Amino acid sequence: MKPLHHLSATELRDAFIRGDVSAVHIAEYFLSRIEKHNKELGAFLKVLGPRTLLKAENLDRKRSHNQPLGKMAAIPVAIKDNTHIAEELTTCASRFLTHYKAPFSATAVHYMEQEDALLIGKTNLDEFAMGSSTEKSAFFPTNNPWNLKCVPGGSSGGSAAAVSARLALIGTGSDTGGSIRQPASFCGVVGYKPTYGRVSRYGLVAFGSSLDQIGPMATTVADIALTMEVIGRHCPHDATSMDLPPETYPLSTHLKGITFGIPSHFLHNLKPEVRNNFLSAVETLKTLGAKTIDIDLDLLKHSLATYYILATAEASTNLARFDGIRYGTRAKSAKTLEEVYDLSRKEGFGREVKKRIMLGTYILSAGYREAYYKKAQKVRTLIINAFEKAFEKCDAVLMPVAPSGAFKHNTIHDPIEMYLQDIFTIPANLAGLPAISVPSGFDSQKMPLGLQIIGPQMCDISVIQYAYAYEQASHLSTIPPLFEAL
Repeated sequence: MKPLHHLSATELRDAFIRGDVSAVHIAEYFLSRIEKHNKELGAFLKVLGPRTLLKAENLDRKRSHNQPLGKMAAIPVAIKDNTHIAEELTTCASRFLTHYKAPFSATAVHYMEQEDALLIGKTNLDEFAMGSSTEKSAFFPTNNPWNLKCVPGGSSGGSAAAVSARLALIGTGSDTGGSIRQPASFCGVVGYKPTYGRVSRYGLVAFGSSLDQIGPMATTVADIALTMEVIGRHCPHDATSMDLPPETYPLSTHLKGITFGIPSHFLHNLKPEVRNNFLSAVETLKTLGAKTIDIDLDLLKHSLATYYILATAEASTNLARFDGIRYGTRAKSAKTLEEVYDLSRKEGFGREVKKRIMLGTYILSAGYREAYYKKAQKVRTLIINAFEKAFEKCDAVLMPVAPSGAFKHNTIHDPIEMYLQDIFTIPANLAGLPAISVPSGFDSQKMPLGLQIIGPQMCDISVIQYAYAYEQASHLSTIPPLFEAL
């Protein structure tokens, strides 16, 4: 058998169920990899060693007694640290929540535990999921497994790096404007943002409530499908959760009769290597029987401005609860109630979070709500309509994931340039659409690039099938050389 970290999550689960390897050995193996590599990678904020080993011992007992085993039996899973695991810290990579212990598990986490996953640790992120590089963590930045001098993307950079380096085989992220897909692309793994409402947000610390969506990251599309079968179920605790039965995800390698739409006007300003990589991926899809057409999504040029109005407004409202009284670390120097509010937030929130809260509060203030927030909502409706019109002509839309491969740490200081990292991913969040990033090759610096496939609402199965067909034809699933050995 291959080394455990060279297996996919599905292959590892099957090996455990067959009796080829024990759950305790799997747990010890991946905990050892984390201990060896996490210091240089910065992927995990906390490793749940005792919890993981206890679960593994229970799984070995279940298997020895021929008891039923779950769909994710013995698979090591990394959880983004803005998602609750009961009785474990949820810091959101913020000093404000350094001591906050979650009283319950997020629904997605609960469903994975029910299916016997090994929750191996909590991963790093940009503070409160506000960033595109995982440099904005209050504790330490995360490095890219393909080049430790580069960022892993964000805000789910910890999970993307952990999965890429095979410190875990599945990771969870939250995607508000591309925070699963962009780091997945930067780290050479698969990242999936489900249809809004397909996966419960209960237990996810909210950033932008109408945009946030929990989703999986993995080394293969088949592992994404497996995870979605587990977490893509209705939750009575989440009012936005779709009351629909669980789905199964059959995988197919042909695309005959499938038409992909390409908004070609988006390609004009791309770097030549990114454009050529994208066009090469399109040609691969054509060899599988797919057709392509040009579609008009010129309206998406307004998506970035629309997103940063709506997302910051929602963030301002959601983060108002962090006041040093009900939530968060209270400022010790505060002497009055007003000082508790002011000083706790001043000391607890980082610069980027403060900036977005201030912008959102301004947008929602008297005299500006009509000028900014309500107009942005109207543009959002137009963007939804533009996608619906496009999907009348095609089955899915193809776009790059990001305008470049991973960049080096501390090289982007202009906030607008950083926000532009999400130019291709934000539209799917505004429209609530399912979208996936699947590895499509490398740039001239040998850093991974990704192909993005966006489908109509509730077409999660189709999007994953298209990605699987492309993955099987492209054969690009590889391990970063720095982390290939035991």
